[in-house]
Amino acid sequence: MRTEAAVTSISWIPSEAIAGATKLPFQSGIAHYDAPPPDVIEDLEELRQADRFRFANHLEAWIEVKGGRIVDYGQSGHGLIGSTTLRLGNRRAVFEAVPLPDLQPAPVVTAEKALFVQTAGGRTGVPAPRRVRRAPFVQFSAPLAWTTLALEVHVDGTVEHHLLGASPFPRHWIYGTDNKLVKKSGLIDFSSWYRRAFGKHSPWGDQDSPAFATEVETALERRLSVDLMHGATKPKIRKFAAGAMITEQGEPGDELFLVLDGVVRVEVDGDRLAEYGPGSMHGERAFLEGGTRTSSVRAVTQCKLAMVSAAEVDRGALEELSVGHRREDQS
Repeated sequence: MRTEAAVTSISWIPSEAIAGATKLPFQSGIAHYDAPPPDVIEDLEELRQADRFRFANHLEAWIEVKGGRIVDYGQSGHGLIGSTTLRLGNRRAVFEAVPLPDLQPAPVVTAEKALFVQTAGGRTGVPAPRRVRRAPFVQFSAPLAWTTLALEVHVDGTVEHHLLGASPFPRHWIYGTDNKLVKKSGLIDFSSWYRRAFGKHSPWGDQDSPAFATEVETALERRLSVDLMHGATKPKIRKFAAGAMITEQGEPGDELFLVLDGVVRVEVDGDRLAEYGPGSMHGERAFLEGGTRTSSVRAVTQCKLAMVSAAEVDRGALEELSVGHRREDQS
């Protein structure tokens, strides 16, 4: 019996992801944020040609099983790096990124399963100034971006997808064998990436960065998030430190909030029910059920949220959203 599997990451720059002075080109329209990638990858090269991502990492693997044991195996795959487009008035300039060699350590194979790993990425398209400790104390060099993906293929045909490591920036979305979105990186850190993602601070220098992957939100949440971020009412952007309470059960409130970055935990009567990452939406039940928070929401990591009055959002959509948010009934 032969089992084939694949995992793909797409890395992109979401809205509100850039910090500091480097945000100015994005605000002025010279540089651009990226539209969210699709829920299902139809054609990876077509997405690259359309400038829909900064880079991708695609890993494929297979095992052959006889008598309940792995008798043969193999892997393939590669990175696929995009370009950076800058616009000034009617002029347009495309800067090609520089790929680094794909890293494929030898598979780890036992009689019961095989583990395949691949790191892919490179140097982003536009050089950026950064401070260094030696003269001339400023170096123009683009940071590195990457993901380290793993496929764990078992003799019974089950497959596990893992994001073992990734650059702190940009956002990384993970797709399974069927090319459907399965996970997301939960936290991005532009400042750390901009300062440190060079040389030894990368897998090519023997230092990967751990990645916090979260489950994906619903299709309804993805649609509502676009409406919230690009609707007539501009949402308030708020930041919360790790451990901070965002909402408290029993308190009044009518704000709906979208997690732009980080991981939040939902608690009811002190019980921890679930954790959610970027793209998830919360807070609609207080608006629908009398104006009182039905749960507490706490920041597990540092978080960035987009907040808007729930009255600004279609009530029917909020009612549909709330059906899946009755977590105390599901525990």
